[in-house]
Amino acid sequence: MKFSLIICTYMRPQSILTLLKSVNEQMLYPDEIIIVDGSTDDKSKEIIEKNNFKKLLYYKVAEENRGLTKQRNFGINKVSKDIEVVCFLDDDIVLVKSYFKNLLTAYAFYSDAGGIGGYIINEVKWRPLKVNEKPKFKDYVIDGWVRNLGGRNVIRKILGLLSNEPPCIMPKFSNGFSVSYLPPNGKIYKAEYFMGGVSSFKKKVLDSIKFSEYFTGYGLYEDLEYCLRVSKKYKLYVNTAATLFHYHEESGRPNKYNYGKMVIRNGWYVWRTSVSYPSLITRFKWNTIMLILMISRFTNIFTTTNKKEAFAEFIGRKVGLLTLLFNKPKIQE
Repeated sequence: MKFSLIICTYMRPQSILTLLKSVNEQMLYPDEIIIVDGSTDDKSKEIIEKNNFKKLLYYKVAEENRGLTKQRNFGINKVSKDIEVVCFLDDDIVLVKSYFKNLLTAYAFYSDAGGIGGYIINEVKWRPLKVNEKPKFKDYVIDGWVRNLGGRNVIRKILGLLSNEPPCIMPKFSNGFSVSYLPPNGKIYKAEYFMGGVSSFKKKVLDSIKFSEYFTGYGLYEDLEYCLRVSKKYKLYVNTAATLFHYHEESGRPNKYNYGKMVIRNGWYVWRTSVSYPSLITRFKWNTIMLILMISRFTNIFTTTNKKEAFAEFIGRKVGLLTLLFNKPKIQE
């Protein structure tokens, strides 16, 4: 299958160079690489021009096309007509050499796939479940593997607010298990959503369904919202054999106050895109989870070294939740 790689970047010259070097070492190389740069300086452009990467097309976008979803839509419009699959990678990713080979192979096995997501291997500590081992309350077990559930999810489990759906399948009250709750066993799993920064879609999907430009700038949860819309028409999967590293580069991210507001308002938008008319119990669960997460972030003021960041994010979440009372986001069709 002929495939294209789109990388949207913003103010991360060293990260984009590291990523491209890992692309250069792939067992299967893209038929084209499209860089969409929203940076306000030319450092990324300069560092790319100093290195010789094959089949690379570079585009510097102006203010009207700046922002993750706008840059993705811009890049899609530049993809060659004979491309069958388009891959997206965040600019702070480093690939395992077999990433594209394993990702594209999955399309051969699942011809009905509209999109397939990759798998990050450096963020969660998994281990095989021992014979006759009884999992602890704080453990999450799936397919013979176990990981820590995480403090916030433990609280949700105590209160009966944890998702009963498998990872990457969205419950009615949103806040489902992410890709990181799939085990590192090399299997392929059905999904309704996966991470946009390690994703791929068939070109025909991207031609018919565009990324929502409601999500401005950093675009938190834009991938979740897009996948949920796509999953209503096409089958989605996650291939845990298509592995890579994600390093969460700090540059180019919003401040913690704005991030906190995004968590609430963008989270509400994603939820209501998926469920247009939620029941009273579903509304109660969603709002309760938001309150729990907000309070949990508040406690970080006393338990972490980044007290100012924790406080700023807590205030952002609180403001975001209050604004939903009188200024809800308008769902775009």
